[in-house]
Amino acid sequence: MWRFLTVILAAGAAQAHEDIADKYPGSMLYNKPVEVIPHVWSAIGATAPPTYENAGHNNNLSFIVTGDGVVVINGGAAYGLAKALHDEIKTITDQPVKLVFNENGQGHAMLGNSYWAEQGVPIVAHEEAAAEIAEYGGSILEGMKRYNGDQAEGTSVVGPTETFDEEYIVEMGDFRIEARYLGPAHSPGDIVIWLPEQSLVISGDMAFHERMLPIFEHTYTADWVETWETAFEPLGATYVIPGHGHPTNMDQVRRYTHDYLVYLRGKVGEHLEAGGDLADAYYVDQSPYAHLDTYEELATKNAGRVYEQMEFE
Repeated sequence: MWRFLTVILAAGAAQAHEDIADKYPGSMLYNKPVEVIPHVWSAIGATAPPTYENAGHNNNLSFIVTGDGVVVINGGAAYGLAKALHDEIKTITDQPVKLVFNENGQGHAMLGNSYWAEQGVPIVAHEEAAAEIAEYGGSILEGMKRYNGDQAEGTSVVGPTETFDEEYIVEMGDFRIEARYLGPAHSPGDIVIWLPEQSLVISGDMAFHERMLPIFEHTYTADWVETWETAFEPLGATYVIPGHGHPTNMDQVRRYTHDYLVYLRGKVGEHLEAGGDLADAYYVDQSPYAHLDTYEELATKNAGRVYEQMEFE
């Protein structure tokens, strides 16, 4: 019955490709939701950058059918994308959506809040993500409109209705759902959704595989590595639904998140010790990760940002 997850776990880091067409024509969703483990579903986004063709669905939109209501993880990149997810939920269960979590303050996590707020659903995010939405939401929305055109219709910036600092625990139906802020990671306010009884973590942008992770200006890689080692890895999750890419296991996301960060920091550190400058730092060897989607877009940028950080560590 759970052949889907078995295949994914066995396949490990099987490549995803940016040139694969929309897998679910007729819906704004890039993929039809799949049941990862009983009652936990995810619509897996493209591993490419956001485009009109994928409607900005380049992250994972997950939901939990608890028996007493549905909990959605990620608002989605647009009003219409959130509605498309809700339409799919309605084909699976008649339980109402009772709560939405934003995994961070990025557009693909929160621009669909405008739809969920219209439905009267409470929206929860970390307080740092709420601050990001308040400060940058307008420019994020304008960026989404540029690539999404008419598919941006109805979208406005709506922040969370509730925020938290360290954890937000929900007991609903058959599930204990723990939203946790584990520490600095990919972007401000990154949270994970931990299901302790199922040993499953919806990791958000704490964990990547299949596509290269992006290092933003505000991504402090030393802190991300520390958060991983002291808080994320100790969860001991059996199943991982990452922010991007198919459901997998801890070994795979460790390899392409923690180990990549450690590797890149090592290469840039060697470059610094040799007296190398920023211009050459962009081209430190990242070939072990060249098979990942978005490598061409991100590898040199990542190296440059790590150089700028480590120069002053």
